[in-house]
Amino acid sequence: MKIYIAGKITGDPEYRRKFACAARQVEEFGHVVLNPAELPEGMAAADYMRICMAMIDAADRVIFLPDAEDSPGAFLEIQYCRYAKKRVRRFSEAVEEEQAWRD
Repeated sequence: MKIYIAGKITGDPEYRRKFACAARQVEEFGHVVLNPAELPEGMAAADYMRICMAMIDAADRVIFLPDAEDSPGAFLEIQYCRYAKKRVRRFSEAVEEEQAWRD
């Protein structure tokens, strides 16, 4: 499964570490991670959102980190997922589901 990770990036100096940690966990379950924190720096916000929306379109599921509610970009991603009827989960719920599936 291809999983996109959504969460706060702008204004979070630790975003790369936070997203990398989440990505490792998702990869341990055998999924392909689409990680917006790996995009290069220096582009306009609208450019990032276009790329992220394309990654969401390609994803089978979108998981939202706990701080996604504090991010205007993640808010747009949530709204887009609702509009596109994309499967979404909170990160903690997704991890619990995966662990239950493996037990």
